[in-house]
Amino acid sequence: MIALRQVALQRGTQTLLNGADLTLHNGVKAGIIGANGAGKSSLFKLLLGELGPDQGDIEMSGGQRVAHMAQEVEALDRPIIEYVLDGDSALRQAQADLAAAQQGGNAHREAELHGVIETLDGYSAESRAAQLLVGLGFVQANLSQPLSSFSGGWRMRVNLARTLFMPSDLLLLDEPTNHLDLDALLWLENWLTRYPGTLLLISHDRDFLDAVCDHIVHMHHQTLELYRGNYSRFERTRAEKLALQQAQAAKQQARREEIERFVARFKAKATKARQAQSRVKMLERMEEIAVAHVDSPFHFSLPAADKTSHPLLVLDEAALGYRGEAGDTVQLDRVDITLLPGSRIGLLGPNGAGKSTLIKSLTGELALLAGKRVPGEHLAIGYFAQHQLEGLDVSATPFVHVQRLSPTASDQEIRNFLGGFGFKGDDAFAEVANFSGGEKARLALSLVAWQKPNLLLLDEPTNHLDLEMREALTQALSAFEGTVILVSHDRHLLRATVDEFWRVADHRVEPFDGDLDDYRAWLKTRLEESRREERSEKSERQGQLPSVDRKAMRQAAAQLREKLRPQKKARDQAEKAMETAQAALQKVEERLADAELYTDPARKAELTEALAEQAREKERVERAEQQWLAAEEALEAMEAEILESER
Repeated sequence: MIALRQVALQRGTQTLLNGADLTLHNGVKAGIIGANGAGKSSLFKLLLGELGPDQGDIEMSGGQRVAHMAQEVEALDRPIIEYVLDGDSALRQAQADLAAAQQGGNAHREAELHGVIETLDGYSAESRAAQLLVGLGFVQANLSQPLSSFSGGWRMRVNLARTLFMPSDLLLLDEPTNHLDLDALLWLENWLTRYPGTLLLISHDRDFLDAVCDHIVHMHHQTLELYRGNYSRFERTRAEKLALQQAQAAKQQARREEIERFVARFKAKATKARQAQSRVKMLERMEEIAVAHVDSPFHFSLPAADKTSHPLLVLDEAALGYRGEAGDTVQLDRVDITLLPGSRIGLLGPNGAGKSTLIKSLTGELALLAGKRVPGEHLAIGYFAQHQLEGLDVSATPFVHVQRLSPTASDQEIRNFLGGFGFKGDDAFAEVANFSGGEKARLALSLVAWQKPNLLLLDEPTNHLDLEMREALTQALSAFEGTVILVSHDRHLLRATVDEFWRVADHRVEPFDGDLDDYRAWLKTRLEESRREERSEKSERQGQLPSVDRKAMRQAAAQLREKLRPQKKARDQAEKAMETAQAALQKVEERLADAELYTDPARKAELTEALAEQAREKERVERAEQQWLAAEEALEAMEAEILESER
């Protein structure tokens, strides 16, 4: 049992909890929700003993094994499967003791330790660790690669696998879905529903909370309020409570009427396609939950460009991928796409299949390897990329970011616009360097909205956004009158905003005839087929290859490793070039952060030159990033070849 009694907690000048009470019994699966900055991660630190309450008491059942996912992972040279196995410290200690006993010739101690390892389920440990990694998106060829060879997002997946592997009675997960694609998210959802212990989960993914949690803890106004049921039930219960508060009645009614008008408008446009009908149901449900979000600080719209083209954009017999010194890497082939005004498309497929490559190719940021890209005369693209937050000028303010896009816009117009994204009052003039990930994501979205696109390309826009901001984005995106292409693991957002799905897999882009439930079923079938094929191939290899062949293959793998050295050098050189280009871009953007540069007529020439230099440096950065990506992919392909030859 976990019990907080009259707990107060203050961090700096901010009071996070004041007289908070909470009781959670063993075996519950509780979602922790609340606005960014409400103190959700600090609550975890209280339970872990990393923080002490300023007042009150915290009681926890004795003897509980607690597993908690660290937010940062060191880039070790240790193979990822070994790193996951290290999560079971008791098993690792028993294995080390067994090795010492074997070396010392202590047969009695050896037998004893074999029994300990059996009790710890140690002889199936490697198989269980591999299943976790494969479920989270890795392939068998990855498992012996060092942690340092993976990007930050993939290292977080390894870290999640290690956390799940730890023997635990209490599991604390803080935003575990942030670096997952939809396929891995669905796998994690199934795993957590089977977890036998107590689970506390911080997440801003409502469908994930619905599927996994049986209680919701709402951190609100410095209190902890416990609701029975999943997130959808929480919304209904809270809406009923708020509806009883007469002070909110007029505001609630106005918001309800607005949603009703919106639903009626889009129901009339829906086709008979299954996903379109799924979207109609989601829009109708928005009427029910609108009241639960009536006190949200976020209310904004996504205005579309005044003019459009028919079609907006065409890709004809296109090959998409990256150019490198070793040759072209084609991720998607024979791509034929015609984007029409008003289309609303969700992209489905595993990480690495090419969803981000497709979006970059549609923007024109990534040149086609073959075929044609034909933009419409009035095409206006709004692009939100996964790395968008890194492109923000940390020395500037939200106000300056918008002012740079439209130097002639009035101060009040900019401030009113930013207010809808939660940057009210002095927040519009705060330095981005002090912002949280959620605040940076809100700012990046606001810059996309300000430009009034008629084609929105959104690549995981909800990462770092809390539930209230996600709901505001869902409503704004649903009402957007332009064309939308969306990559997201947030199923609520997908259901409410897209009318059709495209599946990106096996080097192709094809329409998917069905909705998200159909995709889950397709994914399960494909996974089962893949496992059967893998077992069959492994059995065939073991039956046909004599030992001499295996020895020759290992020798060939050693020769291939020697070939890795120049490829690694090329990758490292590309990385240095990328860092140099990014540093140069940062310097020119520091110059552009000077507000007087936009208001002093005498400095107009200086502003023009600085903007031109910024464009040149951005091009250098993009070119360097493409070279690095090509080198990294070539290196991964060669490493996979080595691993395959060693099997």
